[in-house]
Amino acid sequence: MVIATIASGGINTPALQAVEIVAHRGASHDAPENTLASVNLAWEKNTDGVEIDVYLSKDNQIVAFHDKTMKRTGGGTDLRIVDQTLAELKKLDAGSWKSPKYKGEQIPLLSEILPTIPEGKRLFIEVKCGPEIVPFLKADLKKAGRKADQTCVICFGSDVCRDVKQEMPELKVYWLSGQRKDKETGEWTPKLESLIETAQSIHADGLDLNANEKIDAEFVQQVKQANLGLYVWTVNNPDEANRLAKAGVDGITTDRPAFLRDALEK
Repeated sequence: MVIATIASGGINTPALQAVEIVAHRGASHDAPENTLASVNLAWEKNTDGVEIDVYLSKDNQIVAFHDKTMKRTGGGTDLRIVDQTLAELKKLDAGSWKSPKYKGEQIPLLSEILPTIPEGKRLFIEVKCGPEIVPFLKADLKKAGRKADQTCVICFGSDVCRDVKQEMPELKVYWLSGQRKDKETGEWTPKLESLIETAQSIHADGLDLNANEKIDAEFVQQVKQANLGLYVWTVNNPDEANRLAKAGVDGITTDRPAFLRDALEK
């Protein structure tokens, strides 16, 4: 983890905040997102965590993929991931769109990614579908035998977060949300109070928010006072990452984990 200097009472206090660097869809700047190539490259770059996106296939297999359809990264068709069987998905080329050297890279199963997690690192599993995935997620995690602190679940669906926490209370669960600023009023929505209230109501362990100018030391302090963690996405600019680290966020998700780590350490 990168150790940041954070401001406290107007005085800079060093080594108080260890900022977790999380590789967004693996090392997705350099390798095709949500593939074993991307995940393994992120581990090789010594990232603290890797974030992947998952869906439940037609035959109830958990696969790593971001979009609803395969058009952008799965071969150019408009077919939906949830309507395909694992056998059909495994036939797709999930790498060529990024670079010819990744031709033939397959869509991986979650069960193929879990064994790659090094000791002391963790996988952030973003659920892109509904609560129907929860029993299959529980089964995959149990079979993999990883320590509870080596995986966590994130999702925009508060119902998914709630159900995961109910079924697997040992896991950390972070509720994903985005804040937007009204161009006319300058108001940010949803308001932080509302975000905290929802996170607490579903027994989430924290929030995972889009990085924005509203997130400062006071904002982070409010989240921490509610006994919640705070992660932000997706930050590739070192100056913004440094600002957020000093504000006290727990982790920063980035497409360029090694680049961002090096920049922060300098």
